[in-house]
Amino acid sequence: MKEEEIRPQELFDELLRLNRLDIEKYFSKSQKHSIACPACQNKGVIAFDKDGFVFDECLTCKTLYVSPRPEKKYFDAYYTDSDSTKFWATTFYKATEKNRREMLWKPKAKLIVNKIQSFSPDTSMIVDIGGGYGTFMEEFLKLLALEHLVVEPSAYLSKVCRDKNLNVLSKFLEDMVPDELPSLRKTFVSFELFEHLHEPRKFLQTLHGLMSSGDMFIFTTLSGMGVDIRTLWQHSKAVSPPMHLNFFNPKSISHLLNALGFQVVEVSTPGKLDIDIMNNNKANLKKERFWSDFLEYASDEEKQHMQNFISDNLLSSHMMIVCLKP
Repeated sequence: MKEEEIRPQELFDELLRLNRLDIEKYFSKSQKHSIACPACQNKGVIAFDKDGFVFDECLTCKTLYVSPRPEKKYFDAYYTDSDSTKFWATTFYKATEKNRREMLWKPKAKLIVNKIQSFSPDTSMIVDIGGGYGTFMEEFLKLLALEHLVVEPSAYLSKVCRDKNLNVLSKFLEDMVPDELPSLRKTFVSFELFEHLHEPRKFLQTLHGLMSSGDMFIFTTLSGMGVDIRTLWQHSKAVSPPMHLNFFNPKSISHLLNALGFQVVEVSTPGKLDIDIMNNNKANLKKERFWSDFLEYASDEEKQHMQNFISDNLLSSHMMIVCLKP
């Protein structure tokens, strides 16, 4: 799989261009507050500034995060009305939907079925938090016929899911109460949402309160210790505020989950694109002699071996976490 197949360069660059315009519109005069590390609550130090947002890095756990952070109301307006958000939800996603279904969602559905069978075989219901277009749920239900629910706050995306005959609850997870869920053994999933959260600790606390003992939570997010993010740093396109605010890593996300009462059973980085992402951004690797030289002389087979090594050793920027409520 290549980055271009799921994130075409021209469309991705247009998304980032619109995003920079939206930053000026929604955040240039926003009220901001300094925050501690969202993983371990220690004080961070300034790592870099990007597009008017300051990123701190925690020296204790290496979490990378936006601080000072604009108040939540500015993000709510951004996600409701901004041109970049509309571009992502319509033009960008529709142009890549077929490839994403085949390359991302079908394999992801098989992987989640495997995790359920391995760690929570008595699961009777799956809940997709931030389910978007419902593509994952469509593919999952083809493989495992469980009760299901898509939690999706967007009115537009909720309608898309309902038109696919999916069960939908149109609200933010943080606004849910336990009575809105049946008393079944549940697996909650969430994909590429955690890096967007304004208050990740609050999100997890709410989720923990919604879960029953034995329920499972599986989620994916960006790891700030991923080799492409760590190498490209402020030049990484994944570091794109205000969309992406939090870059945990395998150790820091485990620390946070354990502190909030979850039992972490597996952390992996099954990413496939780190080498390709760096290869597509060689202009920003001039001071990185090892990677610039490697990408220049390595064969495709050698690059694939390196990608496998990165993924196997928790060094990819695509991270998956499996945890339970004891």
